[in-house]
Formats: sequence, structure tokens, C-alpha cells
Amino acid sequence: MSSSDDFRRTVRSGVRVGRPTVVVHATRSTEDPSVQVGFVVSKAIGNAVARNRVKRRLRHLTAERLDGVPAGTNLVVRALPDAAVTPHALASDLDRAWARAIDRVSS
Repeated sequence: MSSSDDFRRTVRSGVRVGRPTVVVHATRSTEDPSVQVGFVVSKAIGNAVARNRVKRRLRHLTAERLDGVPAGTNLVVRALPDAAVTPHALASDLDRAWARAIDRVSS
């Protein structure tokens, strides 16, 4: 996902599932059959090194989960400040939020 309009549309009109380290927004698109994922890692996370570390972890974790995502799904993964402080919780929080968001947007 690259345009701010795609991010805005997904965040505003999709479902939202939050956990202590991440928030996952998801929506379905009937126009585009591809799965798109975008990341939001703000300065509240920390300096550039911390933000990039969190982004790399999120990219790695989401790449493993893309197989189970229905076609036409758009996802925005927003990191919260605890993502940099408690990286060990990031994977489990993303698992739960990701599964719940996919379940809610599919039904």
C-alpha cells in the first residue's frame, strides 16, 4: 500500500482490532483482487533506529501471515509505543489482532 488515500480509506472504513503493541485495520476491496499491507510507525515509537527496527519486525511477521488472507483485503498495521519497549509481545499481539481483523472483515 503506497498512497495516503489507500491508508485513509482502510483506517476510516475498515474494522479495527487493537492490542497493547499494535492496531490492525482491515477492509475488503471489490475492485482490486490483490492483498495490500501498509505500516504506520510514528515518532512516538522512538528515534529512527527504533522505528526502522519495529518496521522490519512487522514486515517479517506479516510476510508469514499473507497466505491466509482473502483476496482483495487491505490491511494497515499501526505500531504503538509499546512495540519498541516489548518486542517479545509484538508477534503474539500481531497474531491475535491479525486473525481477529481477518475474521471480522471476511464475515
